Amino acid sequence: MVGSYKKTTKVIVSILLILGGLFSAFPILWMVCSSLKSNSEIFSWPPKFFDKTANLSSYASVLTDSTKVRFFINSYIVAGCVVLLTLFVGILAAYAFSRFDFPGKGVFNSLIVSVQAIPPIVLLIPYMGLIVAMKLFNTYFALILTYLITTLPYCILMMTGYFNTLSRELDEAVMIDGGSRWKALWSVLVPISIPGMVSVGMYTFMQAWNEYLFALALTQTTDMRTVPIGINLLMGQHAYDWSQMMAMSVLGSIPVLILFIFFQKYFIAGMSSGGVKG
Repeated sequence: MVGSYKKTTKVIVSILLILGGLFSAFPILWMVCSSLKSNSEIFSWPPKFFDKTANLSSYASVLTDSTKVRFFINSYIVAGCVVLLTLFVGILAAYAFSRFDFPGKGVFNSLIVSVQAIPPIVLLIPYMGLIVAMKLFNTYFALILTYLITTLPYCILMMTGYFNTLSRELDEAVMIDGGSRWKALWSVLVPISIPGMVSVGMYTFMQAWNEYLFALALTQTTDMRTVPIGINLLMGQHAYDWSQMMAMSVLGSIPVLILFIFFQKYFIAGMSSGGVKG
């Protein structure tokens, strides 16, 4: 009786998971199919996923337009720099929190957690005023600095949790052999912390790549816009170029999808290990 109940429960859960997966995948499938159609075909009735006239003209229009290509270049530059800086600064801070006891450590930990709890919209005006005062408006550095501030707390928390799972004897072994803490960190701890770094790096990249609000407020000229803003610019006053919008959305989703496919194992391992408090 118990075995039959467990089997029935397993079947029901599996069906619900499959339905949930299909529900989640439907918008992605519709986006891809719409990118292969013209505007008139997208709104034809009855709706069709695939049409005989499907083509790649919308992708060609995006990839041959220097302005639209610039959106992707900007996003890659900003997201790449944010990932590198977040990991570098976050690893140093996490090592300090994990290995040292210093005055105000608990206060700093509380501040890091509290910063994550503040809605980004609340910080928009102060950030904008700061960026303008520093004469960084409409620059890469404005976006990189802003995203760094928002992604760094997560990185510090995750990497601190990850370093807490690593024995302090690793550090001591390096120092007994005449090495410094700097060498212990970068030569020993960092190489075995790759899963945590990949997890943080993927999260940071997705945050910087997909962010819309600050990218809109802190940039002004078209040559400084990122992909999310570029997609929005295709929305005209009287008509929307839905086909190209869908094509840009597909192209904008590819980097994140590739990262997750190739680093999924590290991402899951990093998330689970980073959540452990030593």
